[in-house]
Amino acid sequence: MRWLMTPVRRNYQQRNGVVENVERREMPNRILLGMARDMIREGHTATIAVKGYSMRPFLEHERDRVILDAPKDLKVGDVVLAEIRPDHYVLHRIIAIDGEQVTLMGDGNIRGTESCRLGDVAGIVTHYLRPGRTLLADDPGMQRRARLWRRLLPIRRYLLFVYKALI
Repeated sequence: MRWLMTPVRRNYQQRNGVVENVERREMPNRILLGMARDMIREGHTATIAVKGYSMRPFLEHERDRVILDAPKDLKVGDVVLAEIRPDHYVLHRIIAIDGEQVTLMGDGNIRGTESCRLGDVAGIVTHYLRPGRTLLADDPGMQRRARLWRRLLPIRRYLLFVYKALI
């Protein structure tokens, strides 16, 4: 099926500005995200590139970037950068808050969650940066789509299969 979708995938990549063969320099996440956490604590914002597929379909690997700000007034549905273990960070959506305990899950995950304390949340996503456009994280349409996606968890596996075949 994947080879049938190759022309569709190429058109998608051209429309959305996906560029291949661009020289990139990478830094280990524990160093880069630790620096981002420190910058946010000092009152700055941080812009990081998304790596990984755990936030599909909302954030795409090596295409999108996010702007992070200091975490305040966290609520279910917010996308946050959190340190779940020493020097191990994830950019996932909050699915539950119970006192000081925060439960996180990636939009592209079909099961499995991570937990951390409120104090381990390093930053909250304020903007999604895609090629050619910027989306606010608190945009009502974006929040509505995220809520719908959370409710589709039982069939998310099949929706992600189709999504992967299309891109």
